[in-house]
Amino acid sequence: MTPAEGPNALAHIQSLPSWLVGRVAARGRSLVAEAIAEEGLKLPQHAVLAAVSEYGPVAQADLVRRLGFDAKDVVLLLNHLEDAGLARRQPDPRDRRKNAVTVTPAGARLLERCAELAERANAALLAPLSETEARRLMELLTRVHEG
Repeated sequence: MTPAEGPNALAHIQSLPSWLVGRVAARGRSLVAEAIAEEGLKLPQHAVLAAVSEYGPVAQADLVRRLGFDAKDVVLLLNHLEDAGLARRQPDPRDRRKNAVTVTPAGARLLERCAELAERANAALLAPLSETEARRLMELLTRVHEG
């Protein structure tokens, strides 16, 4: 009988790096989601706004490709951001058949506040570690991610 089949099957699963990293990631996402909710944003809205800020003016189709989100979801997210005055869609000067999305000044200010909130949330996530341990964890996670 392998460890995965025995009476300690759950303990075995919970001892795997993939399980632990997934649980930590879920906690981190939850902390960041709670933090940016103070600003009225959900994680997918924040991701779209950040991508528009970084790549804008950007076509909606390019956002879909860059983020890996469903095209219909991106339209709904952009509708919300535009209704909130955080992003703007205008005809793309390079191709008038497409819309180019840009961040408004209010959207840029919101991104700055959300960055601060996300930093605080991540500090809370890493609070059990010393500064040296947190830096080392980030180095190790980066290596695993890039591996």
